[in-house]
Amino acid sequence: MVVLHISNFIDCNAISNSSPSYYYEGRCLQSGNRLKLPRTSMAEAIAHGLMQQLANNDCYSREGKMYGILLVELPNGEQRVLKAFSGLLNGCSLVKDWVPPIPGRDEVALDEACTLAQLDAIKQELLTLKQLTERQQYQTLFDEFEQQLQAMSDRHRHCKHQRQEKRQQICDPLTLEQLDEESRQQGIERRQLKRQQNAVLQPLQQLIAVTDARISELKQQRKALSRQLQAQMHAIYSLTNFSGRSRSLQELMPGGFPTGTGDCCAPKLLHYAATHNLKPLAMAEFWWGASSVNQDKIQGEFYGACAERCQPLMGFLLSGLKPILIPNRDVYTISPLSPTKAEIPIIYEDEWLIAVNKPAGLLSVPGRYRDRQDSVLSRLRHLLPDGITLASVHRLDQETSGILLLARDRQTHRQLSQQFQQRQVYKVYEAILSGAVTVDQGTIELPLWADPENRPNQKVDWQHGKPSLTHFQVMAREKDYTRVEFKPLTGRTHQLRVHAADVRGLGVTILGDRLYGCCAVTSRLHLHARELRFKHPQLEKSLHLQAITPF
Repeated sequence: MVVLHISNFIDCNAISNSSPSYYYEGRCLQSGNRLKLPRTSMAEAIAHGLMQQLANNDCYSREGKMYGILLVELPNGEQRVLKAFSGLLNGCSLVKDWVPPIPGRDEVALDEACTLAQLDAIKQELLTLKQLTERQQYQTLFDEFEQQLQAMSDRHRHCKHQRQEKRQQICDPLTLEQLDEESRQQGIERRQLKRQQNAVLQPLQQLIAVTDARISELKQQRKALSRQLQAQMHAIYSLTNFSGRSRSLQELMPGGFPTGTGDCCAPKLLHYAATHNLKPLAMAEFWWGASSVNQDKIQGEFYGACAERCQPLMGFLLSGLKPILIPNRDVYTISPLSPTKAEIPIIYEDEWLIAVNKPAGLLSVPGRYRDRQDSVLSRLRHLLPDGITLASVHRLDQETSGILLLARDRQTHRQLSQQFQQRQVYKVYEAILSGAVTVDQGTIELPLWADPENRPNQKVDWQHGKPSLTHFQVMAREKDYTRVEFKPLTGRTHQLRVHAADVRGLGVTILGDRLYGCCAVTSRLHLHARELRFKHPQLEKSLHLQAITPF
């Protein structure tokens, strides 16, 4: 059994008595209860001790990956530590003193090796095909012909203009016939150049078309092979929880998991504890090594359960745990929860739609990359029985809090979206600006356009910008700050933030808006979607929703 003494990592007397900084959470599949496991100060201290060990060995710095520790209690009451790494460590799945991978991988090892070899061969062929020299040759010749055609067109246009002037001045039939012949010859010249262009470029085009068809075919093969291997792994990977129940990944999520599910630290640690009669007390995961591909993971920083791979498994993995006592004398119950930061406050709900009070700092919908999947939509899809059909009707910036509307079916989503597009939805925002506003009320109308050199910022662009219109009214002036009510008639990205910050608007940034130049030290962006009024598509009545401003 891989259990290590806590003293291998930390001085137990140096632990603070602070509250947990994070909870691993999920809903029990049997009882429906919300369950949670804390990341405590002791867990973080143990993790920092592990970081020191990693820092003293170069082999842990060769690749960036997630590492994790799980503080457990043995049947005799003693406390020990489990440690795990995500995926493979320098190409190995089994490493001494580390929690082994979840059983199942060995059973598909031969198939996995064959499939990975096929995928690598496909990758190499794709690289070769994408580097086809004829592509650049085609583009170079195409550009040269286009330049020749353009020069010829300019010359022919000039000659045509001269012929027109001569026809107006000369009546001699012989001369006019010569002008017509010149025109015909220039037409022949142009057609000859076009035929020459086709003769040179067409073989290259055909070769490129065949190559592109092969690339498309290889990508389809790669996709099919990956799905086949993933299905095999998900069918054979079996997780066990603290109730003693075991399920394959395929059973836990019939729709499928991203590649790598089951290889993350948290599932490995919890599965190992459950199968060895160890009671988990606290867990912590952190990144070590080079920064992640998207530069979003930083060495030594703690991270929670990833939304795509781990979070959907948490409810099952934590099932069967009882209330536990943490060493710092605080009691944390793994049982039905009072609302926590993972819960989304619901303002209104019926069979067609749901409105929530989005907290600041949470995305409205999942982002493009896997480490930006935590959002209102992904949480509700996990929490609600019909959550998979939910769709966001509109969006709020990650830093903005307030009312967010979601539809439970396609028809409702389409009808509500039309109301937003046709500006039939009444919206009220409340904000605190980081300075004094001299006027009491007014209208701001500025064309907004994405700043290509400073994304995701928006800027005023009179040539390309889309119209944006906001009514505003000062609610109160508080020392150096101004509380303002915004009523946007359009819904452009960052509309209120730009209308506040730009000198052609109010010229004062919203408090906490670092993106647009606010330097004040504050915990959040002081912008809140306070009211939303719209026509219910099915009930045929007006709904007026409100969420109290939290600042």
